[in-house]
Amino acid sequence: MDSHTVMYGVFGDPVRHSKSPVMMNRAFKETGLNAAYAAFHILPGTLQAAVQGIRALGFRGVNVTIPHKEEVMLYLDEIDEGARQIGAVNTIVNEQGKLIGYNTDGIGYVRSLKEETGFAVNNKNILMLGAGGAARGVVHALAKERPARIWIANRTPERARQLAMEMSHLADIEGIAMTEVARVAEQADLIVNNTPLGMHPNVNETPLDASLIGPHMVVSDLVYNPLITRFLREASAAGARIHGGLGMFVYQGAYAFEYWTGIPAPIRAMREAVEESFALHAG
Repeated sequence: MDSHTVMYGVFGDPVRHSKSPVMMNRAFKETGLNAAYAAFHILPGTLQAAVQGIRALGFRGVNVTIPHKEEVMLYLDEIDEGARQIGAVNTIVNEQGKLIGYNTDGIGYVRSLKEETGFAVNNKNILMLGAGGAARGVVHALAKERPARIWIANRTPERARQLAMEMSHLADIEGIAMTEVARVAEQADLIVNNTPLGMHPNVNETPLDASLIGPHMVVSDLVYNPLITRFLREASAAGARIHGGLGMFVYQGAYAFEYWTGIPAPIRAMREAVEESFALHAG
């Protein structure tokens, strides 16, 4: 680092578990950019001040993670049409003091799902667990692939119904309570965990009873730390094909990198950096 280093970061709460700094700093190194990326723990009530800090400190870009993806939209100058439809932002680009919000979660997720499992969304039934900021991007991207039906289940059913209503122009989507999951689970071809349940350090939590999982399903988890969650282990034991969150994490980061720098992201090196980081901590 020197006085010419361009600064980037990720805003979240919690954020200590994030592998974004490992991945993004590797991307900058790989592409020869004089840039640095750090994690910032942004507590409730301080997000607006943190966003103002992007401008004041001249950061080029910031990623936004749980729980700030929706609130952050209030403090930006412009929001990309896709992010506006989704109702959540995970990437901010600072264009000479003008802050523009994007969402790379959904496009990153669908690309990873297709590449890693070969799953075709068209005409399939999908059960989404959780209706938070990450879910919004994923539902939006999946709905555009013409599924037969999407159920969104959430502990607060009103939130699931609200999200279903907002996305209903794209596909047949229904919001339900978590207590109704057993009613629809066996019809699902794809089950996606959009909640932080099972994320480090709470690795024994799981969003769904494993007895509801069948061998005809693909079971997907947005959590990437640990790489294989308890939910995915149980799904695999039930005969389902599993899809971890690492691919989505890498691709959403790659799209953000490209928005910031205008150059192709070194995707292989980015994935490698995260995998090495896990191996290091395991050893």
